[in-house]
Amino acid sequence: MVEKRNPICDRLAMDQLAALLDGPRARGAFLLRVILDSPWALRIQDQAPLAATAVVRGQAWVVPDNGEPVRVGPGEVVINRGPEPYTLADDPGTKPQIVIHPGEHCTTLDGESLAQAMDLGVRTWGDNPDGDTVMLTGAYTMEGEVSRRLLEALPPVIVQPGGPIAALLGAEIVKDEPGQEAVLDRLLDLLLIAVLRSWFATHEAPAWYRAMSDPVVGKAMRMLHNNPAHPWTVAALAAEVGVSRASLARRFTELVGEPPMSFLTDWRLALAADLLREPDATIGSVARKVGYGSPFALSAAFKRVRGISPQEYRERDATSGAAT
Repeated sequence: MVEKRNPICDRLAMDQLAALLDGPRARGAFLLRVILDSPWALRIQDQAPLAATAVVRGQAWVVPDNGEPVRVGPGEVVINRGPEPYTLADDPGTKPQIVIHPGEHCTTLDGESLAQAMDLGVRTWGDNPDGDTVMLTGAYTMEGEVSRRLLEALPPVIVQPGGPIAALLGAEIVKDEPGQEAVLDRLLDLLLIAVLRSWFATHEAPAWYRAMSDPVVGKAMRMLHNNPAHPWTVAALAAEVGVSRASLARRFTELVGEPPMSFLTDWRLALAADLLREPDATIGSVARKVGYGSPFALSAAFKRVRGISPQEYRERDATSGAAT
């Protein structure tokens, strides 16, 4: 039998959903209150990996380049997974008049800057201070702020109720006080977590999340999650959950969408990516914590799955953080 888990860090003690939702870490995120009069349409091509828009007044439609328009009513929040462009409009038929580029740069279709022309005050932007549509928008502008595993679990568009956090963000977004940027970053994180937690409770949640309710597969997933450093095999895992090796492999693949060892590899590398951000961690220490016998073994798996070495990943993340 596997010995009782000795937690490596707090993250390893979390369930799958908690670990995913612990990932968002805004750092100087793009946050803005937008006030517009109809008709309006914004072409969003800022390449942000994830964005959240709360509709305070009026309504908005998300119009993907490939997909059906999705309505967002007052009190609702839409989460858009990037970096593919999309249109946000008062009506699906309204043609874009404004383009949002990378770096928070807003222009007309002809490229004329609108930064000054539509400035309505502290973190407020639009064409009329009394416009019929009011939205709060926030974007995670760097890949390192949101885990790859979370992004891969999400559909392109999610709409859920905003709740009290959206109202609190609306009250704070127009303040210009010391430390306000940090306050807004954390409120954006909380809003995203609240919306995603609500979405994960629906039938649209990914297969692996629904599989956690299965008495056999769910138990196996929790064992892999809680003890990724253990030298797991399918046979050992099957013995722990009380079924045959073939039965576990078949049932796990059917419900989760991938075999047990592939699931474990993804989880180990997701943990490794987070641990590599810690300044005192070495590749060797991270390898041991997530179940790889040597830095070389971790590096080979990391590069095979993510396309870069752990060292390159760490350097890129450090560079992104220094740029904020």
